[in-house]
Amino acid sequence: MTDVTMWLEATAGLSAAGGVGYAKVRAPRAYWALVGLPATLVRFGFSYRPTMDVCGLTVRPSGLRAFVTRNLARREVQPIPPKIRRVRATSTGLRVTLRLPAGLEPADVAAASERLRHAWGVHSVTVRETKPGFVELRMTGYDVLRRVRMPRKAVPHDMIVPVALRDDGTAFERDYVKAPMALTLGANGSGKSMYQRNLIKGLAKLPVALAGIDCKRGVEQSAYGPRLSALVTTPDDAASLLAVLVAEMEDRFDLLSTSGVSDIWELAEAVRPVPVIVLVDEVAELFLIASRKDEERREQIVTALIRLAQMARAVGIYLEICGQRFGSDLGKGATMLRAQLTGRVVHRVNDKQTAEMGLADVAPDAVPAASLIPMERPGTAVAADASGGWSKIRTPETSRDEVIAVCRDFAHLVPDLPFLEPFRPNAPIEVPAEGPSLVKPRPVTE
Repeated sequence: MTDVTMWLEATAGLSAAGGVGYAKVRAPRAYWALVGLPATLVRFGFSYRPTMDVCGLTVRPSGLRAFVTRNLARREVQPIPPKIRRVRATSTGLRVTLRLPAGLEPADVAAASERLRHAWGVHSVTVRETKPGFVELRMTGYDVLRRVRMPRKAVPHDMIVPVALRDDGTAFERDYVKAPMALTLGANGSGKSMYQRNLIKGLAKLPVALAGIDCKRGVEQSAYGPRLSALVTTPDDAASLLAVLVAEMEDRFDLLSTSGVSDIWELAEAVRPVPVIVLVDEVAELFLIASRKDEERREQIVTALIRLAQMARAVGIYLEICGQRFGSDLGKGATMLRAQLTGRVVHRVNDKQTAEMGLADVAPDAVPAASLIPMERPGTAVAADASGGWSKIRTPETSRDEVIAVCRDFAHLVPDLPFLEPFRPNAPIEVPAEGPSLVKPRPVTE
C-alpha cells in the first residue's frame, strides 16, 4: 500500500511539473498568472531597495532629513530609492509607478532597464514617463511577441488603428492625428505586407477614403478594390492621382479659410471633408526612371508628394508610404520627403544603412534593434516617431482573404468623392442590407 501511495505521489508530482512546463511554452499567459506573477511579486518586494541601490537609482537624503534620521530616529542614514506609488498586475506583466526623488530623471531609470530586467527575472522592462516626477515600469513576464494576441479593447476608432503588439503587451496604434504621415521600411519577407494588411483591415472599418498607389501592377492592393476609392497601378496614373489630390488639398484650404478655422476637425460634421488615406506601396517605383523622358513625370510625382507631406495634414489627407529602401540614392527629393514623415516603422532590413534611413533622424538608439531583427520573426519591427521614443512591435498574422472579406463587408463606407471617381477600381461593390455600424471619428483639436 505504501509503495502504491509513493508511486501515486511521484506520478502526481511529475504530472504537475510537466503541466507547468507545458503551460510555460504553450500557454504563457496562464503560466504567468499562476506561477510567474506571484514569483515576480515576491522577488520584487524583497529585493527592491538593494536592487535600486546597486543600479545607481538612489540619491543621498537632504541635510535636514539626514539630521532627523541620525539624531532623532537614531537610525543609519541610507540612500533614498524612488518611492513605489502603485503596483498593478496585468495579463502579460507588471506595472509599477514610481515617484522619483530629487536628483533622478526618467533617463536614469531607462538606462538601467536591462539591469532591472535581470534582477527581477522578467522578459523586458520599459520605462514610460507618466507626468513630471513620475515614471511607470512596464515589466513583461514573457515574450509576448512570440505569439501575437492583440488586446480585446484594440479596435479602430477616432482615426486610430491598432496595427501591432508592442513588446510591453500594449497595442501599437497608428494615430493619424498625432502622426499624420508615416514611412514603413522592410526587406522582402520581413512582414511589411502583413503590416499593410492589418492597417487596411482597420482603416476599412472607418469612414475614410482609401487611395491606393501600387505600381507593381496592383498585385498587393487590387484585391481590396471594393473598399478603395481610388487605385492606380502605373507611375503615369500615380502622377495624375497625386495632381488631383494636390488640387483637392488647395480646395480644402479654401474651405478652411472661408470658415475661419485651421483644421478640418474644427469644422461642423455636416461640412467636414472626408479624410483621405493615401497608401503608397513600394515608393521607389515612383522615383526611379528608365529614360530621360520619364524625368518630368518623376518631378511631378516627387513635388506632389512633398507638398502633400508638408501641408495636407490640416485638410485631412494623410500619406502612408512603404518601401524597401528610402534614402538619397533614390534621387532628388527623397530626403526632403522623408523628413516630413513623422511615424517610422522599420522591419528587418538587409543592411544597417537602410535602418539608419528610417530611424537615425528620429530615434538613433533604435537603429541597432532594427538591425538585429531575426529572419525567424517575420512581422517584427521597430516603431518610432519624432519624439525620440521607440518600441519593438510585431503584427499579428492576417490572411489576405480575411482582409478582402473585411473590405467587402465595409464596402458601403466608400464615400462619394467625385474627384476620385476617375480612379475608382473596377471592382464589384457589395452593399449588405444591414451593414456593420459606422464608426464616426470624433472631432480632435490640437
